[in-house]
Amino acid sequence: MIRPMTNEDIAYIQHIAHVTWNDTYAGILPENIQTAFINRSYSDAMMMKRMEKTHVLIAECDEGTPIGFLNFTKEDEDGDSELTAMYILPSYQQSGYGKKLFDTTLSMLRNAKQLFVYVDSRNTAGRAFYEKQGFELLEVFEEYFEGYPVETAQYVYYIHEPVLA
Repeated sequence: MIRPMTNEDIAYIQHIAHVTWNDTYAGILPENIQTAFINRSYSDAMMMKRMEKTHVLIAECDEGTPIGFLNFTKEDEDGDSELTAMYILPSYQQSGYGKKLFDTTLSMLRNAKQLFVYVDSRNTAGRAFYEKQGFELLEVFEEYFEGYPVETAQYVYYIHEPVLA
């Protein structure tokens, strides 16, 4: 089941983010960089801000326990939105929960034109998922993440096809 986040989900989201980041970025990002990012980005205060300013969807398994989540911004005046986080516990990946979260996101972005996502270029599983959903690679660029050099892949999903003049 996919549903909006509630205050009671904060500890679940923190756990999911921590486990998933360690699994995904082992050997890609140093553990101290991962921990610093997770602790700051998923603190109780930041989770409350995410709930207030963005959309957070929860994926629950059959037992009703949260096993994944997706976070995206409200569409701006240009019709753009950004998928800022999507994590599924490793034991539930490849089970359709990511697709359900993505489909629910699209249904909520009624007036949006495009959805952007930024992924570490070495996150092959994440990139494969987004490409399978129909995201198109725009560019790969170098930047610093928590002071650590990375290559980031920027993707776009066209919700409403742009009209070509």
